[in-house]
Parts: sequence; C-alpha cells; structure tokens
Amino acid sequence: MEFSAVIAPLRDEMHAHCYRMLGSSHDADDAVQEAMVRAWRGLASVRTPAATRSWMYAVTTRVCLDAIQRRGRRALPADLGPASPLAVTADAPDTEVAWLTPYSSGPSARYELREAVELAFVAALQHLPGNQRAALLLVEVLGFAPAEVATMMATTPASVNSALQRARAASLPRPAGPLDEQSRALAGRFADALQRGDANALVAMLTEDVTWSMPPLRGWYSGLPAVRDFVERVPLGSCGRWQHLATTANAQPAMASYLCAPGSDVFDAWAIDVLTVRDNRIAAITSFIGAGHFAAFGLPGVYPSELEAAVP
Repeated sequence: MEFSAVIAPLRDEMHAHCYRMLGSSHDADDAVQEAMVRAWRGLASVRTPAATRSWMYAVTTRVCLDAIQRRGRRALPADLGPASPLAVTADAPDTEVAWLTPYSSGPSARYELREAVELAFVAALQHLPGNQRAALLLVEVLGFAPAEVATMMATTPASVNSALQRARAASLPRPAGPLDEQSRALAGRFADALQRGDANALVAMLTEDVTWSMPPLRGWYSGLPAVRDFVERVPLGSCGRWQHLATTANAQPAMASYLCAPGSDVFDAWAIDVLTVRDNRIAAITSFIGAGHFAAFGLPGVYPSELEAAVP
C-alpha cells in the first residue's frame, strides 16, 4: 500500500484525536508527526486496506499515551484554585503551568472531525488517566468495539471495559453538536458590546453562573457580580480599545480579540475568546491570551487596517 494514498488522508482526524487526548494543539502537532513516522516504518505489517484506520489509531493512541506519561495533563485556571470575587488587576502569566490550548478545526471541517473537541469535554478528559481517556474516546467517540480497542492498546477486553466504566463514572460533559447560526449571532453581539464599551449589553447576554477565565493567567471569575466587576475594571476599564474577528474554536463560537493599548494606534493580536453557549446565553468565556495562538487559526497578528477604517 502506498503511504500517501492510505495514511495521509487520515491526518486531520488523527490530529483531532491527539488534541482530545493531550489538550494542546502544539502537542497534537508533535504527536501526529511522531505517529506518521511510526506509520511509515510499520505500514508493511498492515495486510489489508480495511485494517489501516484501526491500526493507525492504535499507533497514534500509543504516541499520545507516551506523551501523557512524559508531560502530565493540561489545565485551565479553574483546575488550580477558586474563583476571585473581584477583578485582579495585577495578575501575571504563569509560565510554569501546562495550559490547555484552543483548537482550530474550522467551521467547514467535517462534523466527525469537530465532534468532541468542545472545551468542557476536552478539559474534563484531562482529569482522567491516559488509559481511561483512550478507552472512552476510542469506544464512545470513534465507535470502535472494546475488543478492537484491546488489540489496539495491547491489553485485554476486560481491562478496556474496566477503564471505560471508570471513565463513564466521571460524568464528563457530552459534546454539544454542530455550531448553529444563533450561537454565531450571539458571539457577534458580544464582540460588538465589547467594542462599544457597553457593559450593560454585555452582561445581559450572560447566564447567572457565567465564568470567565484567561489562561495563562491563574485568576478567573464565576457568577454575574464577579464577571461584571472584571468586565468594567479590566477589558472595558483599563485595557484600551478592542476590535474583533469572528472565528470558530473547539467547535464553538469564538472571536479573535485585538487590543489597541493606551498610547498606541495599532490593534495587536491579544486573545482567542471561546464562548460556551447555553440556552442562547453565554455560560463561559475562555480567553486564551497570546498572539501565538493566532497562526493556527489563520489569523493575522495585527488587525487589518482596511477593516479598521471601515468600522464607523
């Protein structure tokens, strides 16, 4: 079998699997690269084209399990401490934490590649041991039978079923399904309120139990009073001016936020804001701060001047 014809078409779904396992787009890049190298070396052992996909998932899952042993799990601020009741204005990035990162599959990606990459689900997976993560994803997300997974993971069906039972007991949030236009419109209104500095309009879109977190900052906020205090004192009070570009992250509505700091005339890449929507309100905002996230989404590092000029 020719490698490029058989293995290369699986690359995107392998990348999604690695992101679910590892919680990091960068780690997923590395894992896919390693899996492709191993696949190149071992493809001759696969006897039929029909066996290629399960064999490739076996190779990729083993690479991810090795990475989990070396690097541990990825975190969000809520994993590290309680929410703050008031805005923290002197919070500094914590570079010692292995943070969860956003995932770009694009709104046009096939649904099976987007499925199960929602932030809450991937974040919850990080709390499971590697073998439980693998069993849950391979059986419940990807549809392999426990006996197949046992072969893929070089273990017994009883071990797979035990790992699966323990993973299910963790009551992980289930994937929400395809992104809809109502959620996209809500994200647009949210971005507009930030740009206009309208705290009342922004807060009106939030649930009572809303959370806002900003990795790599440890500080995070829970509930309308705390989030409103943060909004008024930080993004609308001291940061500067904002512009936004609509995007999709983790199969959820998102926006790329560009900040023009006081004294500057340039809107620089600042954060990828991922919105979790529930009943047409925003239940969580996760702002992944850092210009380094933008390239993976195909976004510029500076807000396009022609768009800025077009904004009234």
